[in-house]
Amino acid sequence: MQTRTPRHSKAEFKRRGEDIYERLVKPILQPEDKGKLVAIDIESGEFELARRGYDAAQQLFARIPDAQIWLARVGHPAAVRLGFGVSRGGTAR
Repeated sequence: MQTRTPRHSKAEFKRRGEDIYERLVKPILQPEDKGKLVAIDIESGEFELARRGYDAAQQLFARIPDAQIWLARVGHPAAVRLGFGVSRGGTAR
């Protein structure tokens, strides 16, 4: 397994990832893409879209082995949710 190391600060990853998402990815998204994950190489602007982040990242690594990947979930403010949550109906999710 190849070890990948970040070449940019966390702030620069975020800035580049959000910029590419807004400029290149968001304009071509379809309603059926909501909830999918997009893996973006913050250096080339190339990206892959899939139901699972792992799949999107692997597809991008297949094309760009040393990609610096930023993940975003289409239509959501965060790619993943961490921790325990309670739905509006009071049941655990």
